[in-house]
Amino acid sequence: MSTVPTTAAELARYVDHTLLKPEATPADVTALVDEGARLGVFSVCVSPTFVTHAVEAAAGRLAVATVCGFPSGKHASDIKAAEAARSVLDGADEVDMVIDVGAAKAGGFDLVQADVAAVRAAVPADKVLKVIIESAALSDDEIVAVCRAAESAGADFVKTSTGFHPAGGASVHAVELMAATVGGRLGIKASGGVRTLADARAMIAAGATRLGLSGTGAVLAGFDGVDAPAVDGY
Repeated sequence: MSTVPTTAAELARYVDHTLLKPEATPADVTALVDEGARLGVFSVCVSPTFVTHAVEAAAGRLAVATVCGFPSGKHASDIKAAEAARSVLDGADEVDMVIDVGAAKAGGFDLVQADVAAVRAAVPADKVLKVIIESAALSDDEIVAVCRAAESAGADFVKTSTGFHPAGGASVHAVELMAATVGGRLGIKASGGVRTLADARAMIAAGATRLGLSGTGAVLAGFDGVDAPAVDGY
């Protein structure tokens, strides 16, 4: 279990401050980066087409993450690998890839491992690869098997959700199970539906080492006794 942050500054360092809405504009990304820097988050997470813009706007103030095969995961592995490689070339520090959830549901964990391995080969060892498993769409046994496949393929993190799947986002149970499976060897990112300070702290207590938040300011305001409003999407 992780030590639960007791200040806004401590919690902010867990956060990938996220904007993945299709209608996002360059101005929105600039605002995201500026807000993230002001809040003291670890990184911003943006769509692949915005990586260069985010890197330029960040100017070294925070890390830049992006997504790959997002949000369905239903892309050929070589396409995911090419997308990840391009994002790294554009300056991304971290890549969050989506597995083929259907392959996992069908028991094709060897296919999941090969998919992750293909992207890992395209993402240098000094860059972070996170694997989005859509935990809400998987059984406990499937979560365990997918986490093991991701670890075997060289991932740095396993991540609960895209935040766009109708089955839902992160849950304390899924985070606990993921943490128990990877045993501290990989990071755990909780994302999707983490909208309040209580949510964030519960995920960290369960074992999350990173949080994907789109409403970061509202969550951090919980330390001042301000309830976070609901945030659509991620």
